[in-house]
Amino acid sequence: MFIFIAVSNLIMLIAFLFKFNSLPPQIPFFYSKPSGDSQIVDWWLIFLIPIIMNVLYLLNNFIYKKFFLNNEFVYKIIHYFKIIIVVSFVLIYLKILFLIT
Repeated sequence: MFIFIAVSNLIMLIAFLFKFNSLPPQIPFFYSKPSGDSQIVDWWLIFLIPIIMNVLYLLNNFIYKKFFLNNEFVYKIIHYFKIIIVVSFVLIYLKILFLIT
């Protein structure tokens, strides 16, 4: 599973480097807010997505090892939850980056 998170981080880094020259100084980030200035943030806040993804991944690992070690059912639930977290965060990150330009 570590390779999965490493590959997802690498995908996000490559996408950022690919789009870096075309990034505007401010990007739409908060799509749940009404259209306008409330959605706009500085471009560097895009790094919150991979940071939160990695924190949630590590938090799931910590919770499993601290409270549910050797419980196969919880292991499967946490494993699939980690996959959902990583895939959804990568897709959100890529969507934001590629919709800007």
